[in-house]
Amino acid sequence: MKKIGFLSFGHWSASPGSHTRSASDVLLQSIDLAVAAEELGADGAYFRVHHYATQLGSPFPLLAAAGAKTSRIELGTGVIDMRYENPLYMAEDAGAADLIAGGRLQLGVSRGSPESVIDGWRYFGYDAPDGLTMADVARNNTEVFLKVIDGARFAEPNPRPMFPNPHPGPLGIQPQSPGLRDRIWWGAGSDSTAVWAAEQGMNLMSSTLKEDESGEPFHVQQRKQIEKFRAAWAEAGHEREPRVSVSRSIFALVDDDDHRYFGHGRRDDSDQFGELDDYRAVFGRSYAAEPDVLIEQLREDEAIAAADTLLLTIPNQLGVDYNAHVLEAILTHVAPELGWR
Repeated sequence: MKKIGFLSFGHWSASPGSHTRSASDVLLQSIDLAVAAEELGADGAYFRVHHYATQLGSPFPLLAAAGAKTSRIELGTGVIDMRYENPLYMAEDAGAADLIAGGRLQLGVSRGSPESVIDGWRYFGYDAPDGLTMADVARNNTEVFLKVIDGARFAEPNPRPMFPNPHPGPLGIQPQSPGLRDRIWWGAGSDSTAVWAAEQGMNLMSSTLKEDESGEPFHVQQRKQIEKFRAAWAEAGHEREPRVSVSRSIFALVDDDDHRYFGHGRRDDSDQFGELDDYRAVFGRSYAAEPDVLIEQLREDEAIAAADTLLLTIPNQLGVDYNAHVLEAILTHVAPELGWR
C-alpha cells in the first residue's frame, strides 16, 4: 500500500492554454483541486514554495484554506526554503494552520532550490553569520523550528503581563498543535542530508533531483539514499516509523487529451545529468504511456518501490478538471495493478 498525492508547482501565466492566469487563479484552483483529490480518494495535496516567481510562495494561508474545505486528505509542502524563514513566526503559522486542518499538515522543509534572484534571502532580512553558509542557516532554523513546535519553553515571562500567564516559568510559542513535530519532512538532495534528516527525527522527502554521487540511474541512487536514511533512523533509536516520499511526473494516456498533451514523445523520458549551483546533479525521468506499458515501466523504479508515499507532479496550468483526471487515471488504471491500492 502507498499513499498517493499530488505536488503542484503552482505556476500562473497569461500564455495560451493556461487556466491559471493570475495568482488568484492558482490559489483558488489549488483549494478546489485538494477538494477534488480528496473526493477521488487521493491521500495528499502538496504545494511547492518559490519566492520572486509567478508561483505559489506563501504556503500557510493556502494550507489553512484547504484544511477548512477538506476533512481527510493530507496537506503539505515540498518544500519550504528555510533560508527565508523566521522559525518562531513560522511555528505560529504552522500551528494555526494545522489546528484548522485537524492535524493533517505534512510540512516539507529544506535548504531550498535555486531561486529567481541572487541571494534572495537578503531582501527578506537574512544572511549567514561569519563562518556559516546559508545551508547552515537553513539547518539551524529547522532545528529551532522543531524545538518550538515540540513545546520548548524559552522566553522569560513578563511579571506584570496584560493577561495571566498559563503557567509559571518560561513561555513558548502558541498555538501548539499536538503531533505536528512528527509530520515534518526534510527535502534531501544528497545522501548526507538524508542521514542528517534521520538523525533529527524528520521524515524524508527525497528530492525530484539529487546530487550525482555514483553515476547510476536516478531511481537507483534515490533508492540507496532511502536505505541510508532508514539505517540512520534505526541507529538514532527513534521510536516511531519514519515516512519516505518520492515525486514523479506520471501520466496514464487514456484519452485524446492525454495523447495530445503527453503522447507525442517526451524529451525527459530518461534521466538527465547536469550542473546545478556548484555540484553535478541528476534529474529523474518522467513517465507517459498507456496504462499497461506504464505499469511495467513503474515496476522497474526502485525508489518508488522503496517509498511509502508517491507525489505526482501535475501540470497545474491545465486546470482543475484535467488534473483531477490525471489523478483519477493513476488511481484507477495503474495503482491497483502495482499493489499500491
